[in-house]
Amino acid sequence: MDNRPIGVFDSGLGGLTAVRRLIHEMPNENIIYFGDTGRVPYGNRSRETIFRYATQDVNFLRTFDLKAIVIACGTVSSIALQPLSQLHDLPIFGVVDPTARRAAQCTRNGRIGIIATEATIRTGAYEQTIRAENPAAELHSVPCPLFVPLVENGRTEPGDVVIETVVADYLQPLKEAGIDTLILGCTHYPLLSKVIGNFMGPEVRLLDSGAEAADQIGRWMASCNLRADPEQVGTCRWYVSDGTENFHHLGSIFLNREITEPVEQIAIENY
Repeated sequence: MDNRPIGVFDSGLGGLTAVRRLIHEMPNENIIYFGDTGRVPYGNRSRETIFRYATQDVNFLRTFDLKAIVIACGTVSSIALQPLSQLHDLPIFGVVDPTARRAAQCTRNGRIGIIATEATIRTGAYEQTIRAENPAAELHSVPCPLFVPLVENGRTEPGDVVIETVVADYLQPLKEAGIDTLILGCTHYPLLSKVIGNFMGPEVRLLDSGAEAADQIGRWMASCNLRADPEQVGTCRWYVSDGTENFHHLGSIFLNREITEPVEQIAIENY
């Protein structure tokens, strides 16, 4: 048993989709979340900049006594997970491996789509893991650079002509390819599940990378006897690098519950 909190970070609010799953499945766990809202998105940055930002994010979270960290960001997971794990004596989990393995296992026709930021797609991280699990898989990868800023601005619901137009433009090649499994390779993208699902059709399974990462750390904690006291009521602490004004409103949409706790702005450059 271990009542220390789990640290979670993302470039913005997308990582809250992983937190949502953690809260739902493990309501007794304490969570500390950092959203780098002042520098979102990470997906169009250089590898060097992404690694520098991620290092600062982890350094901030390590000011707390954590039992593990979840990189709830596909871009950072694909570029910086391994070097960060080598630098820190603390378990660090990403979103790429558990989601890619799930896709390789659950596809029915072997045709898998991957949508993510430009930086994530360039690494080929999802493709590499899928091919290790399922060498015969036919993979179709599409960068979707407009998704994160649209989600961060609340443009997520069916009927919004802007997001519906962008989704159709990006995903038409995947629809034509006949995929049956689609990896939402950025933790912002599950907020677009209704719009994406409506466009792709009910026969295409959508995989939520934040939820898959949350499930992975849950299994790890259970295997290592590091789950929190089942009698404990879990708490959440929220930190951002830009103004806190919009976090309560948009964050509540991501979490599917109202954020009532205080939100604190920090100077992430100091870490």
